[in-house]
Amino acid sequence: MIWGMKMKMKRVLTAAILLAMLALPAIAAPPDGKSTTGLGAAVAEKWIAAWNSHNPDKMLSLFTEDVVYEDVAFGEVSHGTAELRKFFVSEIEGVPDLELKLLSSNIQGGHGTIEWMFSGTDKGVFKTGKTFSVRGVSVIDMREGKIFRNLDFYDSATIMRQVGQLPTPPADAK
Repeated sequence: MIWGMKMKMKRVLTAAILLAMLALPAIAAPPDGKSTTGLGAAVAEKWIAAWNSHNPDKMLSLFTEDVVYEDVAFGEVSHGTAELRKFFVSEIEGVPDLELKLLSSNIQGGHGTIEWMFSGTDKGVFKTGKTFSVRGVSVIDMREGKIFRNLDFYDSATIMRQVGQLPTPPADAK
């Protein structure tokens, strides 16, 4: 009987811990979803502004020399600032009117996320001349005030559908 009670208590405690873990991000997040104070908000705003500047030097100033920047959707990995510069320039050439809008950010203790909306006109990626817009998130790690690891996640199929490279699923598809 004691064994059964211990197991039941263990299950209840495990369930309580899992519920707390699920609820914690909602409790900790600001009401509008944006990090509005401190280093986190400043980093996210500078990151967005650097992309929107179309200036490689402004972008590279945010990163350590040994940065690893990965565009997960297209499988592009840049090691160090020289490779990151090439990647950044290729993105601007491929989407000359590239624009990012900050949706939310949460950066604490040297780790966090920047959620964004990326839009522009496909000039050099698929060479369609069509516009697109896709939501994504960057996961970053920082050291001494600079980003040393950056992973970009977004749905490349969304872009491909919008520029006519993939068929649009039927409206009744689930």
